[in-house]
Amino acid sequence: MTNGEQSSKADRRAELLALAGELRPELHRYCSRLVGSVIEGEDVVQDTLAKAFLALDGLTETPQLRPWLFRIAHNRALDMLRSKAIRAAEPIEAAHDVVDQASPDPVEILMRQEAVKTAVSRFTELPVLQRSVIVLKDVLDEPLAEIASLLDLTVDSVKAHLARGRARLREINEKASPFPEIKAPSAAVERYVGLFNRGDWNGLRAMLADDVKLNQSTHPVRTGSADVGMFFSIYAKIGEVWLQPAWLEGREVIAVFDSRLDTKPSYFMWLEWRGREITFIHDYKYVRYVMEGAELTISP
Repeated sequence: MTNGEQSSKADRRAELLALAGELRPELHRYCSRLVGSVIEGEDVVQDTLAKAFLALDGLTETPQLRPWLFRIAHNRALDMLRSKAIRAAEPIEAAHDVVDQASPDPVEILMRQEAVKTAVSRFTELPVLQRSVIVLKDVLDEPLAEIASLLDLTVDSVKAHLARGRARLREINEKASPFPEIKAPSAAVERYVGLFNRGDWNGLRAMLADDVKLNQSTHPVRTGSADVGMFFSIYAKIGEVWLQPAWLEGREVIAVFDSRLDTKPSYFMWLEWRGREITFIHDYKYVRYVMEGAELTISP
């Protein structure tokens, strides 16, 4: 490889790295609604970026990075849906006129507002193509032509999926319960939260399995109780953080408040267990955008 080729690859990697940082929230908004989970949506984003960096060196020409990343994310999300045996895709029966102007009419604005406010989990009740089109248009405000290119559809087909998806989403929102189920915390999570809030870092380290892992999304995965134990040393220096047990998407999680005086959590942690030992800590401190659309319920 010549010096020029090496320099070109380094430039492409640097460009992708910079764009990835900017696009992560948008990619997550898309992927989380496509798979119906803010947690699994972040998994898809991480897979997308890892796959993109691996694939970049094998490309002879640099693609337009933004649509390329969204296409990878779309395909990775579909892979996850297939693995969960979720099937969908209604046939297109008719095309509907949908406004696509720089200044949309009031109805168009209301449709977008409804999509943005809709809980992430409810999107899975839509067929996959309707789901993709709704998120790309009403949540991310992508032009119809770019949506058509990404999904390999005609613009008329995009309009059809958008009109039908909007109507179905409104029905779903009208029937959905506004009050999420409230569950009591488990003894293990309650103990973890209590030790954390008291600053008993050695007590927390004693809960770690020898082979425990820590994932903080934008950082390399830490492995082993000694390395992961440093995680608590970092929080010990912050001082203001306050935890509360919570539930999200059927999982027991831990809501993290930047201060005890805050009324809303800034992000969350999710722990995996083997008996009484913690085997995996998923900490979303550095990707707080996952809270957007999250139906997180604080335990009593």
